[in-house]
Amino acid sequence: MKINHKELLAWVDEMAKLTQPDNIIWIDGSEEQLESLRQIAYGTGELYKLNQEKLPGCVLHRSAVNDVARVEDRTFICSRKEEDAGPTNNWMDPQEMYAKLYKLYDGCMKGRDMYVIPYSMGVVGSPFAKYGIEITDSIYVVVSMAIMTRVGEKVIEALGENGEFIHGLHSKAQLDAEERYIVHFPEDNTIMSINSGYGGNVLLGKKCFALRIASHLGHKENWLAEHMLILGVENPQGEVRYVCAAFPSACGKTNLAMLIPPEIYKEKGYKVWCVGDDIAWLRIGPDGRLWAVNPENGFFGVAPGTNAKSNYNALAATSKNTIFTNVVLNKDDDTVWWEKMTDDAPKNALNWKGEEWDGSDGSKGAHPNSRFTAPATNCPCISPEFENPQGVPISAIVFGGRRAKTAPLVYQSRDWAHGVFVGSIMGSETTAAATGAVGVVRRDPMAMLPFCGYHMGDYWQHWLNMGDIIPNKPKIFNVNWFRTDDNGDFIWPGFGDNLRVLEWILGRCFDEVDAVETEIGFMPKPEDINTEGLDIDVETIKELLSVDRDLWKAEVEGIEEFYAKFGDKLPAEMNHQLSILKENLGM
Repeated sequence: MKINHKELLAWVDEMAKLTQPDNIIWIDGSEEQLESLRQIAYGTGELYKLNQEKLPGCVLHRSAVNDVARVEDRTFICSRKEEDAGPTNNWMDPQEMYAKLYKLYDGCMKGRDMYVIPYSMGVVGSPFAKYGIEITDSIYVVVSMAIMTRVGEKVIEALGENGEFIHGLHSKAQLDAEERYIVHFPEDNTIMSINSGYGGNVLLGKKCFALRIASHLGHKENWLAEHMLILGVENPQGEVRYVCAAFPSACGKTNLAMLIPPEIYKEKGYKVWCVGDDIAWLRIGPDGRLWAVNPENGFFGVAPGTNAKSNYNALAATSKNTIFTNVVLNKDDDTVWWEKMTDDAPKNALNWKGEEWDGSDGSKGAHPNSRFTAPATNCPCISPEFENPQGVPISAIVFGGRRAKTAPLVYQSRDWAHGVFVGSIMGSETTAAATGAVGVVRRDPMAMLPFCGYHMGDYWQHWLNMGDIIPNKPKIFNVNWFRTDDNGDFIWPGFGDNLRVLEWILGRCFDEVDAVETEIGFMPKPEDINTEGLDIDVETIKELLSVDRDLWKAEVEGIEEFYAKFGDKLPAEMNHQLSILKENLGM
């Protein structure tokens, strides 16, 4: 692999002098090289080779017991000015943080190999593509990045002699939780991660680059990097219309991204195509519409709860060339298992820690945040446009959360600015699964609270500014699949039946269906939600679409409290939209 990029070579040399590895290995993306690294990892136990007849190309990885999830309290945005990081991010002075990190990196790769991974977010050479280099001492990171991004020689060619790249340095170091840091230096295009081996902290192309650094780049360059799925709905006429959607965790994002239409829709010829399950980069196209790509090349999904019924397509995506992390190993046939994958747990197994386990003691076999890293092309419903360098045109942007009573099944914003307001106030009520009180609203604007690489007030202003320069804007909606009755049971069936709501949303985008104006936005007429084949009457749909003024008045108080965090950085337009809501509610 010929490298003519002087800055890149000098930086790799500098990092090698700092970390002092035994060898430097450049990742060329070839299967031969990746397989040779897997063989080394089987020998050290970093990877475990699974049953190649039942799970071809699949391996198991276990992270350290103290290292099983993203660590938001150890994640920093080190902008030069503290105010640019904002109240929702951890901040430290960049020079102070560099000094702290350099001490930790000093000699941390002695006795290890250093791997240099050139990778692309987006199709190499496309208008959306951004390039990164991740240096790591983990083979797990190398083989995972080869699934999650496009790696190797083509990226080096695209960079040429002086192409821009994001600098990424990772080391497992001692896996010391007290010295674990995931740090972003937005003005320096640099990401540093140390003392972790868990994917969310160490696959630097993922949230670190594709959201935290990219949101900062989008702010500078007039585009959007969003925590959104991208899906296409193909109607019986063969026309495909595309939607981006943002949800906080545990709100059915992956299920929606890989939705399987209900039988009555399948019979009519409807199909749903997955372009992406997690991240969308959106740019204004030559036709004045917003076009989106999924910058990733794979899925990094939560395993527990994924099964043939809850998400057939996600399960199918894990059938080959997949890395399973912190799941159960069935010793009888070297396959994997996790809670709710099947009804019966294996009797002769090792749990996620590698301990003997048969489920009889009531303990979980797989870690609740155990993962699969699978190539997107494995997914049965992957979009034919997945590799399209121009992306897909977006008709609708959908926000959502988990609300028992307040938010209706679906409503449409009055215009773009109102849509930004709707995104800014979104959140979910805590459930019994979360620590603390039940029913408390946790705001997560645009599902970006942990991932926005700069001040959230500036981020909202950026959304408003984008509205001024997108000639043909998508329409913005809010959905809530989680309305409950007085017994706490879900009223709406969810899963594949959410297509019925998407049908109304897309009908609105193409002026094919009517709406009623309410205090909070435009709502469907109850008869315009297709309930054919469902055991739901019009009265129930009316209840799902009802707006309780008292609940919304309480909501306003919560919004005011949340907005107060942002001080004078809160865009005036957000206060204006809030005042319209208050007026509509008679406050």
